[in-house]
Parts: sequence; C-alpha cells; structure tokens
Amino acid sequence: MLRIGIDLGGTKIEIIALAPDGRELLRRRRPTPREDYRGILGVVAALVRDAEAELGATGSIGIGTPGSISRATGFLRGSNSVCLNGKPIKADLEALLGRAISITNDANCFALSEATDGAGAGAETVFGVILGTGVGGGLVVRGHVLTGVNAIAGEWGHNPLPWPTDAERPGYACFAGHSGCIETFLSGPGLERDHLRAHGEALTAHEIAARAGLGDAACAATLARYEERLARALAHVINIVDPDVIVLGGGMSNVERVYVNTPRLWSPWVFSDRVDTRLLRHRHGDSSGVRGAAWLGAAR
Repeated sequence: MLRIGIDLGGTKIEIIALAPDGRELLRRRRPTPREDYRGILGVVAALVRDAEAELGATGSIGIGTPGSISRATGFLRGSNSVCLNGKPIKADLEALLGRAISITNDANCFALSEATDGAGAGAETVFGVILGTGVGGGLVVRGHVLTGVNAIAGEWGHNPLPWPTDAERPGYACFAGHSGCIETFLSGPGLERDHLRAHGEALTAHEIAARAGLGDAACAATLARYEERLARALAHVINIVDPDVIVLGGGMSNVERVYVNTPRLWSPWVFSDRVDTRLLRHRHGDSSGVRGAAWLGAAR
C-alpha cells in the first residue's frame, strides 16, 4: 500500500507518496487557495485522487496542518490559515475521500519523519523542534507521535523561557496572550528583535548568522545569547521528557554553531550528573513535514 502524505501550508499544499520502504514515488505541489476552506479541501482531494490514479494504487493518508484538532469539538484550532479554524477538516476530508485519514500538526509530522528515517532513526524517544517564524515541537516515543489528552504534547514554544535573568523579565508579549514565551526569544523574529534591541541594528536572522561567521562581534554576541537561551529551554525538556535525541528544524536549525555550543551550555540546568541527549540537525529538511504526514497515515 502507498503511504500518502499531505503538508497543508499557508502558501502551498504538497503531496508525497512513499513506498512501504520509504522510497519517494511521487511529489506534487499546488498553491493554497487563499482563505477558501472549500477550495482547500478540493485541492487536497484532487491531489490524492490524481496521485493514486498515476501510481495505480490506493494508500493510507496522513495530513499535517498548522494548528491542531480540538479533542472537545473535533474542529481545527490555532491555524495561521484562519479559514481552517473552527472547521471539521478531518471529517470533511474523510467524506470527500471516502476513507479514514490521520491528521496532526506540522511539528508532530516533522518529529515523526526525523524519528522514522531521519536524524533520530532508531532512537526510542525523539523530540523534534521547529525554530522558524514560530517555535513548535513534537514528541515521538517508540515510533508513535505522542499527542496527549489535550492534543498539545510538544507545544513547548508557549511555555515561559526557564530560569530568566532580570534582563529577560517580563519578556516580550506573545500572540498567545502571555509574556516571555520561549517563542518570543527563540524564533527567527525573536533573534532579530534581540539583536536590534541590544545593538541597534536591524538584520535578518540569516544576516546575523552570516556576519557572526565572519567575525562580527555584535552578531556573535547575539548568537551566544540565543544559544544560552536555547540551552535553558531544551534543558527544561530534558528534565521532563529525557529524550534520546533532539532534532532541530526550521530556519534557525541551519546555524551550525548551535549544535556545538548549546550542548556545552545545557548541563548546569539538567538534573543529572551527565547529559547523553544528542542534539542533531534534521536529515530531511523542508521535506520532513510531508514525509512525516505519510508515515502518520501508515501508522493507523
């Protein structure tokens, strides 16, 4: 049976079909209809039908979305594609496709992809981290996504930055309605805001990392603050979950020095005499979301 994954993004909808051994058989992308719920459903259904017709087989279907399905209502919540919020997207797609589907948020799909045949393959417990425009996470235990009774397992970005310094309190306002959330410090925009505040220079996260690599002292100092905060935030996860592997994804995951410096900094915050958790860069990159969706469907 095929393993079909859909990555439902704000600007594009991507489909992948995997063979049982993980080989990629097909990949397609279509623009996401702008704030058009019925149009989005139609594109997803058409992509699945066309893929199955081309490959001459049906498959399991997994879908990764921004936001998550509420256990209370069955409706999607927390999506930055706001037309999806408050909609029974799982039930509607199952009706269109005539079969059961699996659906979870995109961070869970990233974690599952990297735990299945990515950087965390073979590890019992993998925490997948998205460090991009926002900060998200997903937890995979023995090959299965842990969603939790409230369907929010892994949502570490909206916890407060642990062990804050006086300079970090009360922290920046977060769209979630609180201040000092991890996301406000460790997202790409959070890094840029920190650099502007500390050094009076408006740079993108990519520019800050590049200039730090060339010896720019101010940019290097900004990255050092970022790494120390990341170390504290991940130490908090290690103290609670104790994962074998933490895999980073998103734009900030491409800063190579993070993998050297952050593990050196987290030990004082971890309640153990040594820390064996490995911090690794993703293997599948931007493909992790759609690949994880395919593995999600196969796990039904």
